[in-house]
Amino acid sequence: MGSYLKDPAEIYARSFAIVRETADLSGFDGPLGDIAVRLIHACGMPDIVDDLVASDDFVASAGQALAGGAPLFCDCEMVASGITRRFLSAENDVVVTLNDKRTPQMASDLGTTRSAAAVELWGDRLDGALVVIGNAPTTLFRCLEVIAEGGPRPAAIIGCPVGFVGAAESKQSLAESDVPFLVVHGTRGGSAMASSVVNALALVRAEGEG
Repeated sequence: MGSYLKDPAEIYARSFAIVRETADLSGFDGPLGDIAVRLIHACGMPDIVDDLVASDDFVASAGQALAGGAPLFCDCEMVASGITRRFLSAENDVVVTLNDKRTPQMASDLGTTRSAAAVELWGDRLDGALVVIGNAPTTLFRCLEVIAEGGPRPAAIIGCPVGFVGAAESKQSLAESDVPFLVVHGTRGGSAMASSVVNALALVRAEGEG
């Protein structure tokens, strides 16, 4: 085998330098640019910026929620696992209800997926929370339905569900809502992308306070 880079700090620094060199970040200023960089780093696809869209109030609303200690509701354990807890200065709760013992029966009773039924367990804590979706379109659809029905309203939604059935449609619905949002349009997405946005937000917030 040939030689390869072994220094962790150098690998980290060079990775982000390459992202900034290869990606067209001209449409992303300030904190949103930092989010875009970390998102690209998470998926290895510089062209993901072509599908990245955020509302004008996303960074401020999501950042304030994190700083205020709001909970983070994730659609699956992989999203939650990707969130670096030490970046969360307010020690925010990271909540996943997909595997709650009540969820399967609720899904059966409601005639829906476990991912959608899990939203019912978020309750009033959804108000002012940050929702992070990297896997299931039905979670995003149901969250938007709860809001439309007059239920609790989150501070912001990170919508990165992946797949070919409902993913693109759910993200389009989010983008057309009046909730602060960030989406990766189309079929691409995933847990690593969703959690990377949270990590970037937390780091941007910490650097701003430092």
